[in-house]
Amino acid sequence: MKKKLNKIARDTNLFLNSFLYNQKKTELIKPMRYGLLPGGKKIRSKLIVDVGKIFKTNYKTLIKIGAAVECIHAYSLIHDDLPCMDNDSLRRGKLSTHKKFGEATAILAGNSLLTIAFEILSNLNLNNNIKIKLISLLSKCSGHTGIAGGQFLDLNFEKKNIPLKKIISMQIKKTGKLFSFSCMAPLIVSNNKKNLKKFDKIGNDIGLLFQLVDDLIDYTGNSKKVGKKTKKDLKKGKATLISLLGYENTIKYTKNLKLKIFKNLDIFGDKAKDLKNTINYILIRSK
Repeated sequence: MKKKLNKIARDTNLFLNSFLYNQKKTELIKPMRYGLLPGGKKIRSKLIVDVGKIFKTNYKTLIKIGAAVECIHAYSLIHDDLPCMDNDSLRRGKLSTHKKFGEATAILAGNSLLTIAFEILSNLNLNNNIKIKLISLLSKCSGHTGIAGGQFLDLNFEKKNIPLKKIISMQIKKTGKLFSFSCMAPLIVSNNKKNLKKFDKIGNDIGLLFQLVDDLIDYTGNSKKVGKKTKKDLKKGKATLISLLGYENTIKYTKNLKLKIFKNLDIFGDKAKDLKNTINYILIRSK
């Protein structure tokens, strides 16, 4: 699992490095590169490749789509870390982008990464209709109906008693929607309409699982090991399943959610083996 994840991370970073190198040189490239590279675990890119393997989608195309997703992810982290948002000074074991380059530069670097994601998708060697579908879906998963909307709710729910359904809905927007795109993109490329809704749901569930594990890591983790501040959700009064159900019940919830995802994947047999391994990795990770 780790070897496959590292290969996908390496291939994604090689593409991103090359893409940034070929961009017109501006003062924003440096903070963009800082916030993007080497950049995290590449779980979303791995999911894209895993789902693509089930439907025999071209690997190089999937890596480019993964690169676009990583740009969206990096933009969201740069903005989440800002003082007006979650006010975090550490990210991926180094200073947050706004701490390194200043707030205004971080905002603009994040904005630039957001737009570059769509530039990457528009350059894909695919039928225009497929590219339009990918761009449209990624737009919906990134804006007010996805990441941005989820972050708004996350901030708005602080220090309030929020019911379970609303917390889950917020976390699916904030995290799940980009996972949903990652699971649906290979089907769009393969023009597989039959399984699209199924993988939308599977992606949302994987994203929710990822967020729940993130919350558990924040609750128990060590800042040095994790590479960002921990135990901050409790201090800020964040609306999480841990704050509502407690630590042990949240662990039970994540295990049941994993079983539900696996059940939905059983129909694909051994073809879904890599995808299941990635989901197991999400569950047991420590950062």
